[in-house]
Amino acid sequence: MYEREWPDEGELVVCTVTNVKDFVSFVSLDEYDDREGLIPIAEVARGWIKHIRDYVREGQKVVCKVLHVNKSRGHIDLSLKDVNDHQRKEKIHEWKNEQKAEKWIGFIAEKSGVPAEEIISKFFPEYGALFPPFEDVLIDEEKTLSKLKLDESVAKAFVEVANENVKLPKVTISGTLILTSDKPDGVNIIRRALRSAQPKIEGVELELVYVGAPKYRVKVTAPDYKSAENAINKVAKAAIGVMERAEGEGKFIRKQRSAKN
Repeated sequence: MYEREWPDEGELVVCTVTNVKDFVSFVSLDEYDDREGLIPIAEVARGWIKHIRDYVREGQKVVCKVLHVNKSRGHIDLSLKDVNDHQRKEKIHEWKNEQKAEKWIGFIAEKSGVPAEEIISKFFPEYGALFPPFEDVLIDEEKTLSKLKLDESVAKAFVEVANENVKLPKVTISGTLILTSDKPDGVNIIRRALRSAQPKIEGVELELVYVGAPKYRVKVTAPDYKSAENAINKVAKAAIGVMERAEGEGKFIRKQRSAKN
Protein backbone atom coordinates (compact mmCIF):
# COMPACT_ATOMS: atom_id res chain seq x y z
CA MET A 1 0.00 0.00 0.00
CA TYR A 2 2.88 2.35 0.67
CA GLU A 3 6.51 1.93 -0.17
CA ARG A 4 9.66 3.87 0.57
CA GLU A 5 12.24 4.15 -2.18
CA TRP A 6 15.59 3.33 -0.54
CA PRO A 7 16.69 2.12 2.90
CA ASP A 8 19.27 3.97 4.97
CA GLU A 9 22.66 2.50 5.79
CA GLY A 10 22.52 0.86 9.21
CA GLU A 11 18.77 0.27 8.97
CA LEU A 12 17.23 -3.14 9.72
CA VAL A 13 15.06 -4.45 6.89
CA VAL A 14 12.78 -7.45 6.37
CA CYS A 15 13.75 -9.46 3.30
CA THR A 16 12.66 -12.54 1.40
CA VAL A 17 15.42 -14.79 0.10
CA THR A 18 14.96 -15.18 -3.68
CA ASN A 19 18.10 -16.95 -4.88
CA VAL A 20 21.00 -18.64 -3.13
CA LYS A 21 24.33 -19.08 -4.92
CA ASP A 22 27.60 -20.57 -3.67
CA PHE A 23 29.00 -17.28 -2.38
CA VAL A 24 26.05 -14.89 -2.24
CA SER A 25 22.37 -14.80 -1.39
CA PHE A 26 19.95 -12.52 -3.23
CA VAL A 27 16.92 -11.12 -1.44
CA SER A 28 14.00 -8.79 -2.08
CA LEU A 29 13.35 -6.01 0.45
CA ASP A 30 9.71 -6.37 1.52
CA GLU A 31 9.37 -2.78 2.72
CA TYR A 32 11.03 -1.20 -0.32
CA ASP A 33 8.94 -2.28 -3.28
CA ASP A 34 10.83 -5.61 -3.42
CA ARG A 35 14.11 -3.97 -4.42
CA GLU A 36 16.88 -6.51 -4.75
CA GLY A 37 19.70 -6.73 -2.24
CA LEU A 38 22.53 -9.18 -1.76
CA ILE A 39 24.19 -10.84 1.20
CA PRO A 40 27.80 -11.90 0.54
CA ILE A 41 28.70 -15.24 2.10
CA ALA A 42 30.99 -13.45 4.58
CA GLU A 43 27.92 -11.57 5.90
CA VAL A 44 25.65 -14.59 6.23
CA ALA A 45 27.03 -15.95 9.50
CA ARG A 46 30.02 -15.62 11.80
CA GLY A 47 32.84 -18.09 11.40
CA TRP A 48 33.62 -20.41 8.52
CA ILE A 49 30.67 -21.37 6.29
CA LYS A 50 30.89 -24.67 4.45
CA HIS A 51 27.46 -24.61 2.82
CA ILE A 52 25.59 -21.31 2.53
CA ARG A 53 22.30 -23.19 2.28
CA ASP A 54 22.76 -24.32 5.87
CA TYR A 55 21.94 -20.72 6.80
CA VAL A 56 19.60 -19.33 4.11
CA ARG A 57 17.13 -20.83 1.67
CA GLU A 58 14.79 -19.56 -1.02
CA GLY A 59 11.50 -18.20 0.34
CA GLN A 60 12.89 -17.60 3.83
CA LYS A 61 12.09 -14.35 5.64
CA VAL A 62 15.21 -12.78 7.15
CA VAL A 63 16.09 -9.53 8.89
CA CYS A 64 19.23 -7.87 7.56
CA LYS A 65 21.28 -4.79 8.33
CA VAL A 66 21.89 -2.43 5.43
CA LEU A 67 25.64 -2.06 4.89
CA HIS A 68 25.78 0.06 1.74
CA VAL A 69 23.35 1.59 -0.75
CA ASN A 70 24.42 2.61 -4.25
CA LYS A 71 21.36 4.26 -5.78
CA SER A 72 23.00 4.98 -9.14
CA ARG A 73 23.82 1.30 -9.68
CA GLY A 74 20.80 0.00 -7.78
CA HIS A 75 22.93 -2.03 -5.37
CA ILE A 76 22.04 -2.74 -1.75
CA ASP A 77 24.58 -4.70 0.30
CA LEU A 78 23.25 -6.43 3.39
CA SER A 79 24.44 -8.34 6.44
CA LEU A 80 22.59 -11.17 8.13
CA LYS A 81 25.25 -11.90 10.74
CA ASP A 82 25.14 -8.37 12.20
CA VAL A 83 21.52 -8.81 13.40
CA ASN A 84 21.10 -10.44 16.82
CA ASP A 85 18.04 -12.41 17.96
CA HIS A 86 16.54 -9.51 19.89
CA GLN A 87 16.84 -7.15 16.93
CA ARG A 88 15.37 -9.74 14.60
CA LYS A 89 12.34 -10.35 16.83
CA GLU A 90 11.74 -6.64 17.36
CA LYS A 91 11.93 -5.92 13.62
CA ILE A 92 9.62 -8.78 12.67
CA HIS A 93 7.15 -7.62 15.33
CA GLU A 94 7.27 -4.07 13.95
CA TRP A 95 6.86 -5.35 10.37
CA LYS A 96 3.84 -7.47 11.28
CA ASN A 97 2.26 -4.49 13.05
CA GLU A 98 2.70 -2.39 9.91
CA GLN A 99 0.96 -5.08 7.87
CA LYS A 100 -1.96 -5.03 10.32
CA ALA A 101 -2.10 -1.24 10.14
CA GLU A 102 -2.26 -1.33 6.33
CA LYS A 103 -5.28 -3.63 6.57
CA TRP A 104 -6.94 -1.39 9.17
CA ILE A 105 -6.42 1.66 6.97
CA GLY A 106 -8.33 -0.26 4.30
CA PHE A 107 -11.20 -0.58 6.79
CA ILE A 108 -11.07 3.17 7.49
CA ALA A 109 -11.18 3.87 3.76
CA GLU A 110 -14.27 1.67 3.38
CA LYS A 111 -16.05 3.30 6.31
CA SER A 112 -15.20 6.89 5.40
CA GLY A 113 -15.17 6.75 1.60
CA VAL A 114 -11.74 8.40 1.59
CA PRO A 115 -8.98 6.66 -0.43
CA ALA A 116 -6.44 4.72 1.63
CA GLU A 117 -3.57 6.63 0.00
CA GLU A 118 -4.99 9.91 1.32
CA ILE A 119 -5.26 8.51 4.84
CA ILE A 120 -1.67 7.21 4.66
CA SER A 121 -0.53 10.67 3.57
CA LYS A 122 -1.76 11.94 6.95
CA PHE A 123 -0.37 9.11 9.09
CA PHE A 124 3.05 8.46 7.63
CA PRO A 125 4.57 11.96 7.59
CA GLU A 126 3.66 12.46 11.26
CA TYR A 127 4.83 9.08 12.56
CA GLY A 128 7.14 7.57 9.94
CA ALA A 129 5.02 4.42 10.30
CA LEU A 130 1.36 3.38 10.20
CA PHE A 131 0.85 1.35 13.38
CA PRO A 132 1.74 3.85 16.16
CA PRO A 133 -1.22 6.20 15.48
CA PHE A 134 -3.63 3.35 16.22
CA GLU A 135 -2.17 2.95 19.71
CA ASP A 136 -1.93 6.69 20.30
CA VAL A 137 -5.58 7.34 19.49
CA LEU A 138 -6.63 4.87 22.20
CA ILE A 139 -4.32 6.45 24.76
CA ASP A 140 -5.18 10.08 23.96
CA GLU A 141 -7.87 10.46 21.31
CA GLU A 142 -8.12 14.25 21.34
CA LYS A 143 -4.37 14.85 21.08
CA THR A 144 -3.89 12.27 18.32
CA LEU A 145 -6.75 13.54 16.16
CA SER A 146 -5.52 17.10 16.59
CA LYS A 147 -2.05 16.06 15.49
CA LEU A 148 -3.25 14.22 12.38
CA LYS A 149 -5.81 16.84 11.31
CA LEU A 150 -8.19 14.27 9.81
CA ASP A 151 -11.52 14.97 8.15
CA GLU A 152 -14.48 14.23 10.40
CA SER A 153 -15.51 11.06 8.54
CA VAL A 154 -11.96 9.70 8.61
CA ALA A 155 -11.48 10.58 12.28
CA LYS A 156 -14.70 8.80 13.24
CA ALA A 157 -13.79 5.69 11.25
CA PHE A 158 -10.22 5.78 12.60
CA VAL A 159 -11.40 5.74 16.21
CA GLU A 160 -13.91 2.95 15.48
CA VAL A 161 -11.33 0.76 13.73
CA ALA A 162 -8.74 1.33 16.47
CA ASN A 163 -11.22 0.34 19.17
CA GLU A 164 -12.30 -2.73 17.23
CA ASN A 165 -8.83 -4.04 16.41
CA VAL A 166 -6.09 -2.69 18.67
CA LYS A 167 -5.24 -4.21 22.01
CA LEU A 168 -2.90 -1.99 23.95
CA PRO A 169 0.04 -3.66 25.66
CA LYS A 170 -0.13 -3.46 29.42
CA VAL A 171 2.50 -2.96 32.07
CA THR A 172 2.52 -4.28 35.58
CA ILE A 173 4.30 -2.75 38.55
CA SER A 174 4.20 -3.92 42.12
CA GLY A 175 5.45 -3.21 45.58
CA THR A 176 4.92 -3.96 49.23
CA LEU A 177 3.01 -1.94 51.79
CA ILE A 178 4.27 -2.30 55.35
CA LEU A 179 1.59 -1.15 57.81
CA THR A 180 2.03 -1.23 61.58
CA SER A 181 0.17 0.16 64.57
CA ASP A 182 0.61 -0.37 68.32
CA LYS A 183 -2.82 1.06 69.13
CA PRO A 184 -5.44 -1.18 70.77
CA ASP A 185 -7.55 -0.91 67.63
CA GLY A 186 -4.55 -1.26 65.32
CA VAL A 187 -6.18 -4.04 63.31
CA ASN A 188 -9.11 -1.79 62.44
CA ILE A 189 -6.76 1.05 61.53
CA ILE A 190 -4.91 -1.22 59.10
CA ARG A 191 -8.23 -2.38 57.61
CA ARG A 192 -9.22 1.24 57.01
CA ALA A 193 -5.85 1.89 55.40
CA LEU A 194 -6.28 -1.09 53.08
CA ARG A 195 -9.80 -0.01 52.10
CA SER A 196 -8.51 3.45 51.23
CA ALA A 197 -5.77 1.81 49.14
CA GLN A 198 -8.28 0.39 46.66
CA PRO A 199 -9.53 3.40 44.68
CA LYS A 200 -11.43 2.93 41.42
CA ILE A 201 -9.16 4.13 38.60
CA GLU A 202 -10.40 3.84 35.02
CA GLY A 203 -8.29 1.50 32.89
CA VAL A 204 -6.26 0.28 35.86
CA GLU A 205 -6.41 -3.15 37.50
CA LEU A 206 -5.47 -3.23 41.17
CA GLU A 207 -4.63 -6.25 43.27
CA LEU A 208 -3.95 -6.11 47.02
CA VAL A 209 -2.80 -9.34 48.67
CA TYR A 210 -1.93 -10.14 52.28
CA VAL A 211 1.62 -11.51 52.42
CA GLY A 212 2.07 -11.82 56.16
CA ALA A 213 1.93 -9.22 58.91
CA PRO A 214 2.81 -6.44 58.44
CA LYS A 215 3.25 -6.82 54.66
CA TYR A 216 0.71 -6.45 51.84
CA ARG A 217 1.58 -6.82 48.16
CA VAL A 218 0.23 -4.20 45.77
CA LYS A 219 0.08 -5.00 42.04
CA VAL A 220 -1.10 -2.48 39.44
CA THR A 221 -1.70 -3.25 35.76
CA ALA A 222 -2.24 -0.31 33.39
CA PRO A 223 -1.91 0.62 29.69
CA ASP A 224 1.38 2.47 30.23
CA TYR A 225 4.04 3.10 32.88
CA LYS A 226 2.89 6.62 33.60
CA SER A 227 -0.65 5.48 34.45
CA ALA A 228 0.70 2.57 36.48
CA GLU A 229 3.11 4.79 38.40
CA ASN A 230 0.39 7.33 39.16
CA ALA A 231 -1.97 4.60 40.33
CA ILE A 232 0.46 2.78 42.61
CA ASN A 233 1.64 6.06 44.13
CA LYS A 234 -1.99 6.99 44.81
CA VAL A 235 -2.58 3.62 46.47
CA ALA A 236 0.51 3.88 48.67
CA LYS A 237 -0.15 7.50 49.63
CA ALA A 238 -3.74 6.74 50.63
CA ALA A 239 -2.82 3.79 52.86
CA ILE A 240 0.15 5.50 54.48
CA GLY A 241 -1.92 8.63 55.06
CA VAL A 242 -4.52 6.68 57.04
CA MET A 243 -1.83 5.02 59.14
CA GLU A 244 -0.01 8.25 59.94
CA ARG A 245 -3.20 10.10 60.89
CA ALA A 246 -3.93 7.28 63.34
CA GLU A 247 -0.39 7.53 64.73
CA GLY A 248 0.68 4.31 63.08
CA GLU A 249 3.40 3.73 60.54
CA GLY A 250 3.30 3.06 56.84
CA LYS A 251 6.00 2.35 54.32
CA PHE A 252 5.98 1.41 50.65
CA ILE A 253 8.76 -0.55 48.89
CA ARG A 254 8.71 -0.69 45.11
CA LYS A 255 9.68 -3.74 43.08
CA GLN A 256 11.08 -3.85 39.57
CA ARG A 257 8.46 -3.08 36.98
CA SER A 258 7.61 -5.45 34.16
CA ALA A 259 5.67 -5.40 30.92
CA LYS A 260 3.14 -7.85 29.57
CA ASN A 261 1.04 -8.15 26.45
